Amino acid sequence: MKAVLYDAPRSFAVQDVPLPRPGPDEILVKVLQSGICGTDLHIHEGQFFAEFPLIPGHEVVGTVEAMGAEVVGFSGGEAVAVNPNINCGHCEYCRSGRTLLCPNLKGMGTNWPGSFAEYLTVPYQFGYSVEGIDPDVAVFAEPASCAMHSLESLDLRPGVTALIFGSGPTGLLLAQLLVHGGAAHVTVAAPTQFKLDRAKALGVDQTVLLDRQDPQGTARRLREISDGGFDVVVEATGSPEVGEMCVPLTRNGGTVLIFGVTRPSDRVSFSPYEVFRREITIRGSFAEINSFAAAIRALRSGRIRTTGLITHRFALDEYAQALKTLQTDRSAHKIIVTV
Repeated sequence: MKAVLYDAPRSFAVQDVPLPRPGPDEILVKVLQSGICGTDLHIHEGQFFAEFPLIPGHEVVGTVEAMGAEVVGFSGGEAVAVNPNINCGHCEYCRSGRTLLCPNLKGMGTNWPGSFAEYLTVPYQFGYSVEGIDPDVAVFAEPASCAMHSLESLDLRPGVTALIFGSGPTGLLLAQLLVHGGAAHVTVAAPTQFKLDRAKALGVDQTVLLDRQDPQGTARRLREISDGGFDVVVEATGSPEVGEMCVPLTRNGGTVLIFGVTRPSDRVSFSPYEVFRREITIRGSFAEINSFAAAIRALRSGRIRTTGLITHRFALDEYAQALKTLQTDRSAHKIIVTV
Protein backbone atom coordinates (compact mmCIF):
# COMPACT_ATOMS: atom_id res chain seq x y z
CA MET A 1 0.00 0.00 0.00
CA LYS A 2 1.00 3.64 -0.38
CA ALA A 3 1.78 5.74 2.68
CA VAL A 4 3.59 8.89 3.75
CA LEU A 5 6.67 7.60 5.54
CA TYR A 6 9.09 9.76 7.55
CA ASP A 7 12.54 8.37 8.30
CA ALA A 8 13.56 11.48 10.27
CA PRO A 9 12.24 15.00 11.00
CA ARG A 10 11.48 16.88 7.77
CA SER A 11 12.43 13.81 5.70
CA PHE A 12 9.57 11.87 4.12
CA ALA A 13 8.38 10.25 0.90
CA VAL A 14 5.15 8.72 -0.38
CA GLN A 15 6.13 5.10 -0.95
CA ASP A 16 5.01 1.50 -0.88
CA VAL A 17 4.93 -0.12 2.56
CA PRO A 18 3.59 -3.53 3.67
CA LEU A 19 -0.17 -3.78 4.09
CA PRO A 20 -0.85 -4.15 7.84
CA ARG A 21 -2.68 -7.24 9.04
CA PRO A 22 -5.23 -6.88 11.86
CA GLY A 23 -4.48 -8.70 15.08
CA PRO A 24 -7.18 -10.67 16.93
CA ASP A 25 -8.64 -7.52 18.55
CA GLU A 26 -8.00 -5.11 15.66
CA ILE A 27 -9.85 -3.75 12.67
CA LEU A 28 -8.26 -2.98 9.32
CA VAL A 29 -9.51 0.42 8.17
CA LYS A 30 -9.53 1.41 4.51
CA VAL A 31 -8.82 5.15 4.69
CA LEU A 32 -11.16 7.47 2.78
CA GLN A 33 -9.68 10.79 3.87
CA SER A 34 -7.72 12.42 6.67
CA GLY A 35 -7.46 15.97 7.93
CA ILE A 36 -4.11 17.68 8.28
CA CYS A 37 -3.62 20.12 11.13
CA GLY A 38 -1.08 22.26 12.95
CA THR A 39 0.03 19.32 15.08
CA ASP A 40 1.26 17.65 11.89
CA LEU A 41 3.61 20.61 11.39
CA HIS A 42 5.08 20.01 14.85
CA ILE A 43 5.45 16.29 14.05
CA HIS A 44 7.13 17.24 10.75
CA GLU A 45 9.76 19.03 12.85
CA GLY A 46 10.22 16.02 15.13
CA GLN A 47 8.23 17.48 18.02
CA PHE A 48 5.06 16.35 19.83
CA PHE A 49 6.32 12.86 20.86
CA ALA A 50 7.19 11.92 17.25
CA GLU A 51 9.07 8.62 16.91
CA PHE A 52 10.68 7.69 13.61
CA PRO A 53 10.20 5.94 11.25
CA LEU A 54 6.65 7.24 11.24
CA ILE A 55 3.46 7.34 9.17
CA PRO A 56 1.70 10.58 10.25
CA GLY A 57 -2.02 11.40 10.33
CA HIS A 58 -4.57 11.30 13.14
CA GLU A 59 -7.86 12.79 11.80
CA VAL A 60 -9.33 9.91 9.83
CA VAL A 61 -12.56 8.55 8.42
CA GLY A 62 -12.66 5.22 6.60
CA THR A 63 -14.44 1.90 6.34
CA VAL A 64 -13.91 -1.47 7.99
CA GLU A 65 -12.04 -3.67 5.51
CA ALA A 66 -11.29 -6.67 7.76
CA MET A 67 -11.58 -7.71 11.40
CA GLY A 68 -9.71 -9.93 13.84
CA ALA A 69 -11.43 -12.91 15.45
CA GLU A 70 -12.05 -11.12 18.77
CA VAL A 71 -13.62 -7.98 17.30
CA VAL A 72 -17.24 -7.27 18.26
CA GLY A 73 -19.64 -4.47 17.36
CA PHE A 74 -18.50 -3.79 13.79
CA SER A 75 -19.45 -5.03 10.35
CA GLY A 76 -17.57 -5.08 7.08
CA GLY A 77 -17.84 -1.83 5.12
CA GLU A 78 -19.03 0.18 8.13
CA ALA A 79 -17.90 3.81 8.21
CA VAL A 80 -15.62 4.54 11.17
CA ALA A 81 -13.56 7.28 12.76
CA VAL A 82 -10.67 6.44 15.06
CA ASN A 83 -9.77 7.84 18.45
CA PRO A 84 -6.00 8.24 18.00
CA ASN A 85 -4.98 8.22 21.68
CA ILE A 86 -4.37 4.96 23.54
CA ASN A 87 -3.43 4.87 27.23
CA CYS A 88 -1.54 1.98 28.82
CA GLY A 89 -4.19 1.09 31.43
CA HIS A 90 -1.76 0.09 34.20
CA CYS A 91 0.15 3.22 35.31
CA GLU A 92 -0.73 5.36 38.35
CA TYR A 93 -2.71 7.84 36.24
CA CYS A 94 -4.68 5.23 34.31
CA ARG A 95 -5.54 3.33 37.50
CA SER A 96 -6.86 6.54 39.08
CA GLY A 97 -9.01 7.41 36.05
CA ARG A 98 -6.76 10.23 34.72
CA THR A 99 -6.07 8.44 31.47
CA LEU A 100 -4.99 11.46 29.41
CA LEU A 101 -2.06 12.01 31.79
CA CYS A 102 -0.71 8.52 31.07
CA PRO A 103 3.10 8.77 30.56
CA ASN A 104 2.93 5.78 28.18
CA LEU A 105 0.33 7.33 25.88
CA LYS A 106 0.36 6.13 22.29
CA GLY A 107 -0.81 8.51 19.58
CA MET A 108 -1.77 7.50 16.07
CA GLY A 109 0.44 9.44 13.69
CA THR A 110 3.02 10.32 16.37
CA ASN A 111 4.42 7.12 17.90
CA TRP A 112 2.00 4.66 16.29
CA PRO A 113 1.33 4.32 12.50
CA GLY A 114 -1.12 6.96 11.31
CA SER A 115 -3.70 7.62 8.62
CA PHE A 116 -1.80 9.23 5.75
CA ALA A 117 -1.87 5.79 4.17
CA GLU A 118 -4.27 3.61 2.24
CA TYR A 119 -4.92 1.36 5.27
CA LEU A 120 -4.26 1.25 9.01
CA THR A 121 -4.98 -1.15 11.84
CA VAL A 122 -6.34 -0.11 15.25
CA PRO A 123 -7.68 -1.91 18.33
CA TYR A 124 -11.41 -2.11 17.75
CA GLN A 125 -12.14 -0.38 21.07
CA PHE A 126 -10.76 2.84 19.52
CA GLY A 127 -12.94 2.68 16.42
CA TYR A 128 -16.28 4.53 16.43
CA SER A 129 -19.10 4.11 13.97
CA VAL A 130 -19.87 7.20 11.89
CA GLU A 131 -22.27 5.36 9.63
CA GLY A 132 -24.73 7.82 8.08
CA ILE A 133 -22.56 10.90 8.69
CA ASP A 134 -21.15 12.67 5.63
CA PRO A 135 -17.40 11.87 5.42
CA ASP A 136 -16.70 15.62 5.19
CA VAL A 137 -18.30 15.92 8.63
CA ALA A 138 -17.01 12.67 10.13
CA VAL A 139 -13.40 13.64 9.33
CA PHE A 140 -13.74 16.30 12.05
CA ALA A 141 -14.37 13.70 14.78
CA GLU A 142 -10.87 13.96 16.25
CA PRO A 143 -10.60 17.78 16.40
CA ALA A 144 -14.20 17.93 17.65
CA SER A 145 -13.29 15.52 20.44
CA CYS A 146 -10.37 17.76 21.46
CA ALA A 147 -12.79 20.69 21.59
CA MET A 148 -15.25 18.59 23.60
CA HIS A 149 -12.53 17.77 26.14
CA SER A 150 -11.84 21.49 26.51
CA LEU A 151 -15.51 22.17 27.16
CA GLU A 152 -15.56 19.42 29.78
CA SER A 153 -12.41 20.85 31.40
CA LEU A 154 -13.90 24.33 31.68
CA ASP A 155 -16.98 23.14 33.59
CA LEU A 156 -18.81 26.33 32.58
CA ARG A 157 -21.12 28.25 34.84
CA PRO A 158 -24.26 29.25 32.88
CA GLY A 159 -24.19 32.80 31.57
CA VAL A 160 -20.43 33.29 31.32
CA THR A 161 -18.72 35.33 28.61
CA ALA A 162 -15.97 33.70 26.57
CA LEU A 163 -13.19 34.88 24.28
CA ILE A 164 -11.35 32.53 21.92
CA PHE A 165 -8.09 33.68 20.37
CA GLY A 166 -7.86 31.79 17.08
CA SER A 167 -10.27 30.87 14.31
CA GLY A 168 -8.72 27.65 13.07
CA PRO A 169 -11.01 24.64 12.65
CA THR A 170 -10.55 23.37 16.21
CA GLY A 171 -11.04 26.84 17.68
CA LEU A 172 -14.32 27.22 15.80
CA LEU A 173 -15.48 23.77 16.90
CA LEU A 174 -14.86 24.82 20.50
CA ALA A 175 -16.58 28.16 19.91
CA GLN A 176 -19.74 26.32 18.84
CA LEU A 177 -19.59 24.06 21.88
CA LEU A 178 -19.32 27.12 24.11
CA VAL A 179 -22.33 28.68 22.37
CA HIS A 180 -24.36 25.53 23.08
CA GLY A 181 -22.72 24.75 26.42
CA GLY A 182 -23.98 27.58 28.59
CA ALA A 183 -21.99 30.67 27.59
CA ALA A 184 -24.13 33.78 27.23
CA HIS A 185 -21.77 35.45 24.75
CA VAL A 186 -18.84 34.11 22.70
CA THR A 187 -16.26 36.29 20.95
CA VAL A 188 -13.60 35.07 18.52
CA ALA A 189 -10.50 37.18 17.83
CA ALA A 190 -8.18 36.23 14.97
CA PRO A 191 -6.03 37.88 12.27
CA THR A 192 -7.83 36.46 9.20
CA GLN A 193 -11.13 38.04 8.14
CA PHE A 194 -12.53 35.16 6.08
CA LYS A 195 -12.11 32.83 9.07
CA LEU A 196 -13.89 35.34 11.28
CA ASP A 197 -16.70 35.47 8.71
CA ARG A 198 -16.94 31.69 8.97
CA ALA A 199 -17.09 32.00 12.77
CA LYS A 200 -20.10 34.32 12.48
CA ALA A 201 -21.77 31.94 10.02
CA LEU A 202 -21.33 29.12 12.55
CA GLY A 203 -23.10 31.07 15.30
CA VAL A 204 -20.43 33.01 17.18
CA ASP A 205 -21.84 36.20 18.72
CA GLN A 206 -19.00 38.60 17.93
CA THR A 207 -15.68 38.67 16.10
CA VAL A 208 -12.68 40.98 16.38
CA LEU A 209 -9.86 41.26 13.86
CA LEU A 210 -6.59 40.68 15.71
CA ASP A 211 -3.88 43.14 14.66
CA ARG A 212 -0.57 41.34 15.23
CA GLN A 213 1.26 44.64 14.65
CA ASP A 214 -0.73 46.29 17.44
CA PRO A 215 -1.77 43.60 19.94
CA GLN A 216 -2.27 46.15 22.70
CA GLY A 217 -4.72 48.04 20.49
CA THR A 218 -6.64 44.80 19.97
CA ALA A 219 -6.55 44.14 23.72
CA ARG A 220 -7.97 47.61 24.44
CA ARG A 221 -10.84 47.01 22.04
CA LEU A 222 -11.58 43.61 23.55
CA ARG A 223 -11.56 45.09 27.05
CA GLU A 224 -13.98 47.79 25.94
CA ILE A 225 -16.49 45.44 24.28
CA SER A 226 -16.35 43.03 27.24
CA ASP A 227 -16.84 45.69 29.90
CA GLY A 228 -13.50 44.90 31.50
CA GLY A 229 -12.80 41.28 30.58
CA PHE A 230 -14.14 37.81 29.91
CA ASP A 231 -14.98 34.98 32.30
CA VAL A 232 -13.18 32.50 30.02
CA VAL A 233 -10.25 33.31 27.70
CA VAL A 234 -9.04 30.54 25.39
CA GLU A 235 -5.63 30.64 23.70
CA ALA A 236 -6.15 28.52 20.57
CA THR A 237 -3.44 29.90 18.29
CA GLY A 238 -0.26 28.40 19.75
CA SER A 239 1.31 31.88 19.69
CA PRO A 240 3.21 32.99 22.82
CA GLU A 241 2.58 36.62 21.84
CA VAL A 242 -1.16 35.99 21.94
CA GLY A 243 -0.75 34.04 25.16
CA GLU A 244 0.64 37.17 26.80
CA MET A 245 -2.75 38.87 26.25
CA CYS A 246 -4.87 36.27 28.05
CA VAL A 247 -4.49 36.94 31.79
CA PRO A 248 -5.06 40.73 31.51
CA LEU A 249 -8.29 40.09 29.55
CA THR A 250 -9.67 37.65 32.12
CA ARG A 251 -12.24 38.85 34.66
CA ASN A 252 -11.73 38.39 38.39
CA GLY A 253 -12.22 34.72 39.22
CA GLY A 254 -12.07 33.75 35.55
CA THR A 255 -10.21 31.03 33.67
CA VAL A 256 -7.47 31.05 31.02
CA LEU A 257 -7.44 27.87 28.91
CA ILE A 258 -4.29 27.00 26.96
CA PHE A 259 -5.58 25.03 23.97
CA GLY A 260 -3.22 25.84 21.08
CA VAL A 261 -0.13 23.70 20.46
CA THR A 262 3.13 25.57 21.05
CA ARG A 263 6.79 24.60 20.74
CA PRO A 264 8.30 23.11 23.92
CA SER A 265 10.70 26.05 24.14
CA ASP A 266 7.98 28.74 24.01
CA ARG A 267 7.39 30.86 27.10
CA VAL A 268 4.57 33.19 28.22
CA SER A 269 4.91 35.65 31.10
CA PHE A 270 2.21 36.89 33.45
CA SER A 271 2.00 38.62 36.79
CA PRO A 272 1.71 36.04 39.58
CA TYR A 273 0.34 38.77 41.82
CA GLU A 274 -2.47 39.40 39.33
CA VAL A 275 -3.32 35.68 39.21
CA PHE A 276 -3.15 35.53 43.02
CA ARG A 277 -5.09 38.72 43.74
CA ARG A 278 -7.81 38.14 41.16
CA GLU A 279 -7.99 34.36 41.72
CA ILE A 280 -7.52 33.52 38.05
CA THR A 281 -7.32 29.85 37.06
CA ILE A 282 -4.89 28.80 34.31
CA ARG A 283 -5.72 25.42 32.77
CA GLY A 284 -4.32 23.28 29.99
CA SER A 285 -6.33 21.20 27.54
CA PHE A 286 -4.24 18.53 25.80
CA ALA A 287 -5.91 16.40 23.11
CA GLU A 288 -8.52 13.99 24.52
CA ILE A 289 -9.07 10.36 25.32
CA ASN A 290 -12.62 9.96 26.67
CA SER A 291 -14.54 12.56 24.63
CA PHE A 292 -14.78 10.87 21.24
CA ALA A 293 -18.30 9.46 21.49
CA ALA A 294 -19.71 12.77 22.75
CA ALA A 295 -18.04 14.62 19.87
CA ILE A 296 -19.53 12.25 17.30
CA ARG A 297 -22.98 12.73 18.82
CA ALA A 298 -22.56 16.51 18.55
CA LEU A 299 -21.51 16.19 14.89
CA ARG A 300 -24.40 13.85 14.15
CA SER A 301 -26.96 16.15 15.79
CA GLY A 302 -25.65 19.33 14.17
CA ARG A 303 -24.68 20.97 17.47
CA ILE A 304 -21.24 21.14 15.90
CA ARG A 305 -21.34 22.25 12.27
CA THR A 306 -18.44 22.04 9.83
CA THR A 307 -20.00 23.86 6.88
CA GLY A 308 -17.41 25.79 4.91
CA LEU A 309 -14.39 24.74 6.97
CA ILE A 310 -12.81 22.54 4.27
CA THR A 311 -10.99 24.75 1.78
CA HIS A 312 -8.37 22.48 0.17
CA ARG A 313 -8.10 18.84 -0.90
CA PHE A 314 -5.01 16.93 -1.94
CA ALA A 315 -4.34 13.35 -2.97
CA LEU A 316 -2.01 11.21 -0.87
CA ASP A 317 0.73 11.65 -3.48
CA GLU A 318 0.41 15.43 -2.96
CA TYR A 319 1.19 15.33 0.77
CA ALA A 320 4.19 17.64 0.40
CA GLN A 321 1.98 20.24 -1.29
CA ALA A 322 -0.67 19.85 1.41
CA LEU A 323 1.94 20.45 4.11
CA LYS A 324 3.32 23.50 2.31
CA THR A 325 -0.19 24.90 1.88
CA LEU A 326 -0.83 24.55 5.60
CA GLN A 327 2.45 26.34 6.33
CA THR A 328 2.18 29.23 3.87
CA ASP A 329 -1.29 29.72 2.34
CA ARG A 330 -3.41 32.15 4.37
CA SER A 331 -6.48 31.10 2.34
CA ALA A 332 -6.29 27.58 3.82
CA HIS A 333 -8.63 26.58 6.62
CA LYS A 334 -9.12 22.81 6.90
CA ILE A 335 -7.02 20.75 4.46
CA ILE A 336 -8.09 17.22 3.58
CA VAL A 337 -5.88 14.45 2.18
CA THR A 338 -7.89 11.91 0.18
CA VAL A 339 -6.90 8.32 -0.60
